[in-house]
Amino acid sequence: MTIVVALGTLLGAVPFGPVRFGPAGALFVGLAVGALDPRLGEGLGLVQTLGLALFVYTVGLAAGSGFFRDLRRQLPLMGGSVVVLAVVAGAAMAGGALLGLAPPLRSGAFAGAMTSTPALAAATGLAGTDEPAVGYSLAYPVGVTVTILVVAAVLARPWRARRDPDPVAGVGLVDISVEVDRGGRLGDIPGVADQRVRLSYLSRGGRTRVVSPDEVLLAGDRVVVVGPAADVTEVRERLGHQVTEHLADDRRTVRFRRFLVSDPGVAGRTVGDLDVPSRFHGVVTRVRRGGLDLLAHDGLVLELGDRVRVVAPRGQLPQIAALLGDSERKVSEIDALSLGVGLALGLLVGLVSVPLPGGLTFALGSAAGPLVVGMVLGRLERTGPIVWGLPSTANLTLRQLGLLLFLGATGLASGQAFAAQAFTGLGLGVVLLAVALALVGAVLFVVLARLVGTSAPRAAGGLAGFVGQPAILAYANGRTVDERIDAGYAALFALGIIVKILLVQVIGSG
Repeated sequence: MTIVVALGTLLGAVPFGPVRFGPAGALFVGLAVGALDPRLGEGLGLVQTLGLALFVYTVGLAAGSGFFRDLRRQLPLMGGSVVVLAVVAGAAMAGGALLGLAPPLRSGAFAGAMTSTPALAAATGLAGTDEPAVGYSLAYPVGVTVTILVVAAVLARPWRARRDPDPVAGVGLVDISVEVDRGGRLGDIPGVADQRVRLSYLSRGGRTRVVSPDEVLLAGDRVVVVGPAADVTEVRERLGHQVTEHLADDRRTVRFRRFLVSDPGVAGRTVGDLDVPSRFHGVVTRVRRGGLDLLAHDGLVLELGDRVRVVAPRGQLPQIAALLGDSERKVSEIDALSLGVGLALGLLVGLVSVPLPGGLTFALGSAAGPLVVGMVLGRLERTGPIVWGLPSTANLTLRQLGLLLFLGATGLASGQAFAAQAFTGLGLGVVLLAVALALVGAVLFVVLARLVGTSAPRAAGGLAGFVGQPAILAYANGRTVDERIDAGYAALFALGIIVKILLVQVIGSG
């Protein structure tokens, strides 16, 4: 198993044109090794279940907060994507029947074209055979390739949407020193009350300190303004003029420093909850998360691994470090209690069966149960002393490990069936069906994004989430720096997984 994972990781890193298979390399290596001897794929059911549960649970934790936060804004796109997936599922059933493919192969082709590993798990459980994995392995590279080509076309000719907010990454944050010509209350300055900008340093009468929340600025004061360039310019024009001598360069009494959020007691709390102005006579100006600088506002929820930039008197810095943790070692550790409890809850929810008309039953299973629970817990952030979220690096590591274990074990268990059907007329039929499904899904989704007023970057990220492929997301992020790509991905990834799990069972039972 470990050899399959290692060789699969190596294969996944090899570029085939614009495509890298990533973790799916473990599936292909597993298929090749499993085809050699059927005994190699025996007794791996527990590994498959654990790997899949670990993968979807960590995805849910990461996507939960963004999913619920953007639910209203992106509801038209999300609702439309459900319709598009239903159309693709209908095409899978009709096209599969036309090509003479059995329902298990159709369901595997649908899961592969939509690159959904949890849907593969649901299809395999319904079929009771390895046929869905064969269809998945043949359709998967087709789905990745076709979708990447569509994403490339979208980003090559981007469009703007008036209702889609401009990206923070595109605007960037700047900080300048301004000399006050026209004073007044801090709260009366445009952008300050609604926290579009932050003021940090204040120099008055040769003495530098941190701006207080109820400050009244006087003519001759000098202040540092932090925020997006357009908003900073607006504040500068209201107050006075920019000066070349930057107050942040004088560190004799006031300093700025980035602190790492590693204390679980801080994670899940907002910047406002820290009460830095009252407790430490300082101000939080920025939060760096995932390579992106975010302007700090009182409602911003902190996560483990965030780097918080604080401007404060020199003597207060050790106390602020103690509050936030500021420990690289702690932020790399995993809370086994929250992880174990969350996974157990997810698996228990997956076992609950709901009776349906016609004597049928529906259960989320190990594919969707941990995903749904992870999303809810990711939205809650914490429950009392328990912090559900994981540092982004730890989350990505566990996610990768779980996916590799599941795909490797699935490949080993399916190797014999793959060898028997891959190079036959049925195999060619699966590939043709996958091309049609991937094209129909991607094109309809882009048309939908244009109709509901979504920008091109958000549409590209949404398409990656709609298909459910991190490699496509990485490709889109490599083409342009825009946080709307990740926002679109987070909004549709979890939803897409759940809908595909439901639809694949309809396809497999037809």
